[in-house]
Amino acid sequence: MIKSDLKKRTRARESSNAIERLYITMRHLLNRGFYKPFGVSGNTLKQGLLTLQPEIYGDIATEKTELNGLKYVMDRLPYGIEQTRVIHLTDNEGYRNSQFTPIIPPKRRRNCYRIDKDQMNIELTRGRSDVYDILTHLTFLFIESHKIRKKAVVNSQGETGREWNALEDVVLNNKKLNKKEQEVIISYLSTLLGRTFSETKEAFEMFSEKNNKNRFFELIYWLGKLALDEAYEGKKREIKFSPRLRERLGHHVYGEIWANHIKKELKKRNLLDRPLHIISANMHSVMNSLFARKALKTDEKKLEVFKKLSQSKNEKLREKVREFALKNGMIEVKDFSGANIDVQIFDTEKIKDSDYIINANSQEDFPVLIVMDYAFGEQAFEVMDELLKPYEENNKKQHLNVQSISIMGKAGILTGKKGDIMIPNVHMFEGTADNYPFENDLSLNDFKEDNIDAYAGTMVTVLGTSLQNKDILSFFKNSTWKAIGLEMEGAHYQKAIQSASKIRGNIGKDVKVRYAYYASDNPLETGSTLASGPLGEKGVKPTYLITDKILNKIFSHYE
Repeated sequence: MIKSDLKKRTRARESSNAIERLYITMRHLLNRGFYKPFGVSGNTLKQGLLTLQPEIYGDIATEKTELNGLKYVMDRLPYGIEQTRVIHLTDNEGYRNSQFTPIIPPKRRRNCYRIDKDQMNIELTRGRSDVYDILTHLTFLFIESHKIRKKAVVNSQGETGREWNALEDVVLNNKKLNKKEQEVIISYLSTLLGRTFSETKEAFEMFSEKNNKNRFFELIYWLGKLALDEAYEGKKREIKFSPRLRERLGHHVYGEIWANHIKKELKKRNLLDRPLHIISANMHSVMNSLFARKALKTDEKKLEVFKKLSQSKNEKLREKVREFALKNGMIEVKDFSGANIDVQIFDTEKIKDSDYIINANSQEDFPVLIVMDYAFGEQAFEVMDELLKPYEENNKKQHLNVQSISIMGKAGILTGKKGDIMIPNVHMFEGTADNYPFENDLSLNDFKEDNIDAYAGTMVTVLGTSLQNKDILSFFKNSTWKAIGLEMEGAHYQKAIQSASKIRGNIGKDVKVRYAYYASDNPLETGSTLASGPLGEKGVKPTYLITDKILNKIFSHYE
């Protein structure tokens, strides 16, 4: 038993050291301005990732191609990245006003641009976490590409085998295949990927697109092709960082523009003096909670209405709720700063029909809700720090009347299952001595009658969700930290809030703080990581329960 515990602790330390080495290397490469993925520096990243073996990347350290991890990564990288030899990471440098068509990954808000057949530019405007995130995903992609290359060749001269040649013929000639022909290529691919036929077929269907059934074939071919060119023709892949990106990173440029735009909007609408309640959430839960049943004129239970609105086929219903909200005090503030965080402002004095009763002694006392879309990692400090600063105009400062700050997010859970709720009372920042205890205005008692499992305790704010493994997460859970979950923004938000209230005096010391997370995954359970797929309807109940508790806490103050 003692030996087992020591082994686990040693492995956790090795993992922690690997994470530290990865981030030191990434910062070095950023300062340097470029690197080759399979040069000396790139190999340091590769070895760090292979030592760590993050849960989200599954079989990264084996000879088998990791298929769920590949899907996860491709959803966060621009379409066509697998065909790209030169990747140029930039700041917002004017490409939005060019003839280049932006490519936006399905699950990351980034503008990317195909410059030519060899080069892709990717805009990173959300801080260091954005840089770390993409470098980690690219390193995974390069590792997998060389696994495919090794299986494709049959001798030391780089001559390819029949399976690879058959795949190349299909992809380069854009062949339309019938079911039998598809399965022949899938069978060949199972050899190239080191996977079973059924696993390969499942991946083929997972990547299949409405207008491109052969997407999986193309992806595997180009990953292997660029690795072959790198190994046998000297065509090295490159990652470059633009000078402007390196200069601006960490300087709050986009956060300041974003926050000033919101304050100007509040000033323009005479809302700056009103009681303000900031909510970090998605762009639908507060709006739907306030207006969905009234807009759709239904007496259905709230949860059933929310489930219906979450279905992709019900775009018209969602638009109906949005139009109703815009007539009842909702103001949309689209983001053009580069922060990629949209905002909704709700002037509750103008809400005439809602599922909530909102009272105030006078027009000036009606609360104003500022709902901001999710930040990303370290960006959370930047945007919250800037938002809580006084509004400045004509050399005059006006402090914001902030009454509460509520953070609702999704997180990995260590003590339960997908769909459960976590209520933190401490945010511990991984890899540092920074810990942020706070009094959470939400508690387990708020959820005790809702037939949902909820946990309270320490949340770990990690440097990146894709850089965690079972050893280090088990340590956080089982040590005296007794961590209940992990996420990427909590410590950054709390750092900004405590700085604004207790040091700078930008907001009052009695501002209510509320944090609650719903579990999107359990990285300690095989098959329950983020790479295993989205929550779907499982996420509807906890999302709206948390939203309801936040809104009731806000409005009960004005009863």
